[in-house]
Order: sequence, then structure tokens, then C-alpha cells
Amino acid sequence: MNIRQAIKMAWKSIWGKKGRAVLTMLGIIIGIASVMTIVSVITGYASKMMEQFEAMGTNRISVNVYCYAYTSDENGNMVPVGKDYFPDIYEYCNGMTDLVAGVTPNARFSATMVYGTKTTANMEYQWDESGMNLISAPPEFYYGSDQYAACGNLKIARGRDLSYLDIQNYNQVVVLGAQAAKVFFGTANPVGETVQLNNQNFEVIGVYASRIKEGSTSMSTLDNFVLAPYTAKRVLGGDSGDSNFTVVAKDPTKMDDIVTQLDGFLKGLLQQGVNDYSVRPENQNMDYVTESLNLIGGVLAGVAAISLMVGGIGIMNIMLVTVTERTREIGIRRAIGAQRSSIVTQFLIEAAMLCGIGGIIGIGIGTLGCFVLGNLLFSMTIYPSAAVTAGAFGLSVLLGVVFGCYPAVKASNLQPVEALRAE
Repeated sequence: MNIRQAIKMAWKSIWGKKGRAVLTMLGIIIGIASVMTIVSVITGYASKMMEQFEAMGTNRISVNVYCYAYTSDENGNMVPVGKDYFPDIYEYCNGMTDLVAGVTPNARFSATMVYGTKTTANMEYQWDESGMNLISAPPEFYYGSDQYAACGNLKIARGRDLSYLDIQNYNQVVVLGAQAAKVFFGTANPVGETVQLNNQNFEVIGVYASRIKEGSTSMSTLDNFVLAPYTAKRVLGGDSGDSNFTVVAKDPTKMDDIVTQLDGFLKGLLQQGVNDYSVRPENQNMDYVTESLNLIGGVLAGVAAISLMVGGIGIMNIMLVTVTERTREIGIRRAIGAQRSSIVTQFLIEAAMLCGIGGIIGIGIGTLGCFVLGNLLFSMTIYPSAAVTAGAFGLSVLLGVVFGCYPAVKASNLQPVEALRAE
């Protein structure tokens, strides 16, 4: 018997008992669909996270200075002991012209922003239909230096950026993120307009270009911010975030050199017992997110693999039933000279076809699941990659071969005389 004849006989056997075949394939269908959906959704989410990291820049170094000692100011508020360390760090980083592209404080502060009848006091958070993606929110408020744009991978779309003189002269100016400008000014040009932050007048001097890829609605809050000079804390109050800085490297391959030099500088700058610090490349966060997602995906895929194992056992069981049902057929074929290898081949092909058909159906369901979950959870279209699809189909066929081996070998070991006696 050649392969073509074996395939025809296998198809005839499967088609003759369609109901039983479908029930047998259910485990494979569910397992393949689950694995494909999990792998594709995890991959899509990882891609979304990497997109956000890349929008912020992948060559950033986070510097944190911690204070363990506090005292009370004239108003009774608790304030950290020690000086403002940012000017020293700013001057030191700017001295590393061959390594550093920019340095800025990086922290939020609380404020109420008012322009005309619009105010952040009554703005609400809005989510998409899935309840997973934030699509609208009041803007965040940040203090920064004249190098904030370089540290945040930002470019000016209108007006100008913060300047060194804005910092030195305590100018009451702000630069808006693209989304914040849209919320408060719509399509109008906000440059030159005056807004109020905590009842203090600030002039809008510029608007940053959007860092969001077109059509990515769930990331709209990335550009929803207002930037003020870090010296504006004189009138706005609150912590300027001078204990939290961002340093951006000119060359990502030189980040370790910057970390080493900053580590040595901060050891000599800070007061022992009063302050501590950490210097950490932010691309470590990318590695952590990737590792975490891979771990979660592996666990979920392992759970789905249990369904595949159950499906494989179901295939083995039904093939053993098939051997019993076709014992006389096997005896006749053996009696007229059929080789054991041809019997093994026939049953392996039938098992592989059962799993292969189940795999194809599972791939279809998995693709639909990826599309639905991608839009519901991440507002993005996710389709399984060609490698995942090919791997899923190959896995389903392999399962058929593996779990079909025992029934195939059992069929080939039947003795012709005893097989012909079977009822």
C-alpha cells in the first residue's frame, strides 16, 4: 500500500464516523486554540509595552536620591534634610558632553489647571468599552529642566521648548503635551495663551509633538501632560522631584560608563546616613517586563498544553477502538501479504489526519480569539504570526503521530489467523 492509498483509507474511515471524529478532536481543537490565543495575546501585549518604552526612549538612566532625615519648615510641613542636589547633578552631567545628551528632574506635582471655562477640577477619567484602556484623563503635571525633551524623546510641534533662561529667571511658563493641548485648546494654537496653575498665571510657550503611533487610542495619555520649569516650585509648591532624575545617554552602548561615573559622583556628593541613591538603566524595566510576560505566557501555555495531552489520549483511545473494529480487515490484509510497516503507516496517517484536522479548526478559532481579545483588551488588532500558526499545526500532527504509535504497533502485531477469527 502506498501513502496515497493510506491517506484515502484514513479519510474514508474518519468521514464514515464524523460525529465520533469531531468529539475525538475536541481536546486538540481546544488545546491548539488556547495555545495560539495565549501566545499571540502575550506577544501583542509585549509589543504594546515595548512601543511605550520606545516612545519614551530606550537609552534613559533613572537616578533616585532618597532622604532618611526630615525636619519641619516654618509652616510645620515636613521637608527633607539637605540641599537641592539637582544643580550639582545637572552641572556634572553636562560636563560629560561625550556621553550624556540630557538630564532633568522627573516627578509629578499636584495642580489645578484652568483655561476659560475648562478646568482639571471637574475632568474625569474615561475608559474604553473593555474597561482596560484609559482613553481620556486630566493631564499630569511635571517639573523639568531645559533638557526634558531630550530625556523624554520629545520634539516641539509649535512654539518653543523650555530654555536655560526660563529655569534661571524663574519664568512662569509651561509646555503642553499634544493631548493636553487638544483637551484644553482643541484645534486652536495655544502658544501665547495664559493658563492658571494653582491660581498662578503661566504662559504657554510651546506644544510637543505626539509620541503616539497613529490609531493607538489606548496610549493617548502618554502625551497628556503639562511641563513647568523645576524652579516654578517657588510659586506652585510641592516637591519638585529633585530626588528623581532622568539622564539620557547619547549612545546606548555607553550607558554602563555613565552609570559607573554617576555612582562615583553621588557617593561623594550625598551625606552618609542622611541620603542614599540608586542609578539604574531603564532598559532593565524592558527586560523585566519581557521576562514577566514570558513567565506568565509559559504558565498559561502549560495549562493549555494539558488540554492537548487530554486530546492526545483521546486520539489514542479512539485509535485503539478502531483497531478492535477493524481486526478482521487487518487479518485479511496480513494474510494476503501486507507488511507490518504498511499497517503501522495506515494507522499513523489516520491518527495524524485526525489531529491535523483538529489543529486546523483550532487555528481558526485561535485566530478569531486573538482578534477579539486584542480589540477588547488592548484596542489593537492581533493576528497569530506565521511561525505560531505553522508551529501549532505541526504540533497537532506530531501529537497524532506520538499518540497513534501504540495503536498502530498493536494493529501490526496482530496474528493473521487470530485476527481472521475475530467477530
